[in-house]
Amino acid sequence: MLSLLEQSSRDAALETPEDVQAILGLTAAGWGRRRIAKELGCSPETVRKYRRQGGWEAYGKPRRIGVLDGQCDWIRERFLAHNGNADVVRQELASEKGIAVSLRTVERAVGPWRQELRAAALATVRFETPPGKQLQADFGETYARIAGERAKVHLCVLTLGYSRRLVVRAYRHERQVNWLLAMEEAFRYWRGVPAEVLFDNARALVKEHDPARQVLVFNERLDAFARYWRFLPKACRPYRARTKGKDERGVGYVKTNAVAGREFASWEALEAHLERWSREVADVRIHGTTGEQPVVRFQREEAAALQPLPHKPSFLAERELVRVVHNDACVEVEGNWYSVPWALLKQRVSVLVRDQQVQIRHGGRVVARHGRVAANRRHRSVLRGHWDGLVPAPQQDLAEQSLPSADGALCVGPASTTSPPCGGGTRRRAPVVRSSELARSLAVYAAEVGEEVAA
Repeated sequence: MLSLLEQSSRDAALETPEDVQAILGLTAAGWGRRRIAKELGCSPETVRKYRRQGGWEAYGKPRRIGVLDGQCDWIRERFLAHNGNADVVRQELASEKGIAVSLRTVERAVGPWRQELRAAALATVRFETPPGKQLQADFGETYARIAGERAKVHLCVLTLGYSRRLVVRAYRHERQVNWLLAMEEAFRYWRGVPAEVLFDNARALVKEHDPARQVLVFNERLDAFARYWRFLPKACRPYRARTKGKDERGVGYVKTNAVAGREFASWEALEAHLERWSREVADVRIHGTTGEQPVVRFQREEAAALQPLPHKPSFLAERELVRVVHNDACVEVEGNWYSVPWALLKQRVSVLVRDQQVQIRHGGRVVARHGRVAANRRHRSVLRGHWDGLVPAPQQDLAEQSLPSADGALCVGPASTTSPPCGGGTRRRAPVVRSSELARSLAVYAAEVGEEVAA
């Protein structure tokens, strides 16, 4: 007599769709249950089972009724709406449906849709813009050795969408004025203006961007700049930088090819290198996508498609700013510092930047006029009369001697507010003091200079 284990193994070996079909065929021929079992080598109960069910069925555990049955469409809708956050779906199940389940239960339910979200996030459709249509603008950060020190460099990379021709500018900060200055220089370099400029969502440019509500609000100054130069500003989708992939790759190209591994004697040397690199390397390389040199593609088709450059002064030639006077009796403008009378500490002042002059007003009257220094030189311009009554004369002289002018020479300006501190004052050559060491209150300066006088 066969043991139960042997009988079970024989049944398992027998029960294929063909074997079950044989059982049904012999049954139709009039064979009995025991005779069929003996012929096929299975148990009579197996023959009885397949006679009753009338065919073969695969083994499987009976499906249990789940707590989330019937909620599939609702869960999918909420899961996709919340960008794949299963925990939020779990919370809404409890609050809206009264269904309390664990996070793991929800994770198992949304598993098939998570891959759908991943694919949607990675999917990219490449498109090419016609000549003169679009300029893509972006900033990127890198580090370089300048004058023997490791310095952070903010690279503004502007890329024409059709030809892939680049303009690269280096700044110490990613500020709105640097975005606008770089674009103006690019327009003049190309002798034309594109129909639209695509930005990322930098805070200096975009106040609000919500694609779900179709809301896009640019900074007022950028809007005015776009109207001045007659182009349409656009912004890529938030957290989807590949929308302006031409420029994203351009930033990486500049970092790894133009800057990486190089040392520069000064910031001016870095700027000169980037201009030379753009002409001699970036413009004449064979671009991987277009298969052409950007400068050739630009000259053949894109130069003529750009809007003609209007004959008008820079948008930045004259502008008015509001600043708060710092503890060192200076206001910061374009990466440089300009002094005002110390009695105005912590007061709001109006700053008019006009051509080569910086004019500072308070209460409707002019309190200081300075010669304008090139942006981001970290220069500190102090008029002598502005510290009178706060710092004794000997300490004031020594403090003024430590302030370098824009060209590295010391600049001690006259007491009048009608003349710039450099050009009419006395210059003395001295070691350049880093501006970060000067960004302290006057009390600190007075204490340190007083110690030097006493010594």
